[in-house]
Amino acid sequence: MNFSALTTFSIGLILFILFCLALTIQLSYYLGAFSRLAFRKEAASPQSFPPASIIICAKNEADNLARFLPSIFEQDYPSYEVVVVNDCSYDYTADCLKEFALQHKNLKIVTIQEDENYAHGKKIALMLGIKGAQHEHLLLTDADCKPEDKYWLRGMMTQFKPDTDIVIGYGAYEKQKGLLNKIIRFDTFMIALQFLSFALKGKTYMGTGRNLAYKKALFFKLKGFASHYHIESGDDDLFVNEAVNKYNSKVEINTANHTISKVKTSLAEWMAQKRRHITTFSNYSKASKWRLFFLGASQYLFFATFITLAVLNIALFLIIFLFILRLLIQIIIFKKSMAELGEKDLLMLTPIMEFILLFVYPLITVSNAFLKKNKWK
Repeated sequence: MNFSALTTFSIGLILFILFCLALTIQLSYYLGAFSRLAFRKEAASPQSFPPASIIICAKNEADNLARFLPSIFEQDYPSYEVVVVNDCSYDYTADCLKEFALQHKNLKIVTIQEDENYAHGKKIALMLGIKGAQHEHLLLTDADCKPEDKYWLRGMMTQFKPDTDIVIGYGAYEKQKGLLNKIIRFDTFMIALQFLSFALKGKTYMGTGRNLAYKKALFFKLKGFASHYHIESGDDDLFVNEAVNKYNSKVEINTANHTISKVKTSLAEWMAQKRRHITTFSNYSKASKWRLFFLGASQYLFFATFITLAVLNIALFLIIFLFILRLLIQIIIFKKSMAELGEKDLLMLTPIMEFILLFVYPLITVSNAFLKKNKWK
């Protein structure tokens, strides 16, 4: 064997080892974590219905409030209030809320006036809403969200046990026609697959403010958002990341207890939303960051080495077999998980959607370093 052939063999061997390493890491995530969501068995438990406060922050959300707030007041629940924070709105949000207040005695309006000398973000609005809430159990959602069912509040509150401080739900997006809608929803599904699966494994690291419940005492114990107030985002994921331990969180993913949000209709709007969200990652706990880093890095390494080995025609039949093996395991877990989360129509698009997002994520990360940060609207 000459030097050139030896070098080619060595490079091929290294690439194959890296491919197998990436595959092993990927399968450990799918079989060791994501299968928790796919094959979960919900244990029956006694139901409890503590008085609850639903918190919604609204800034120029009159149209959304008129459309979605009625479903909040239709909740089948013994005792609850709805706290809406009107955060410096200059549309007709105030008038809209006054009309709702005439019809619903359980509506509490918290109004923040514009201050030219002091700019604030959503965290201040949310903090004032929580301070104004009269009940210990809080359920957070957004003004552009609606519950999937009239039992949403009941389902989320039932998960609270004496040692439960946080309940994490699923916040879906509206289903519409077009590729962008499917990309956004697939991305949302992938993020949820990760954080819900790890939560079921006792390694909770985030939740989404579209559907998140926690106790008021926990909020004040952590001094609210004090540790990350300087970051525009993070009122949901950073708070959960700081507040959780192995035992104090539960997951509620029954389809009836999802929320459905208005979806972005332009790529620029969605990219701006994603840029805002990724600013929180660097403030996650070390364990959370490493867990997510290895998941993402192994995914890129898997595809990069597979393509390279295929182009070089090295162990072609073996790597194709292993590629298909991963795909089959992925499809099985996605099928079950998408059924749990009401996203079954995305299943057949899995291979192409995964590949699209592999290109989109770096673009978002790079653009975040150069473009102006997005503010609480």
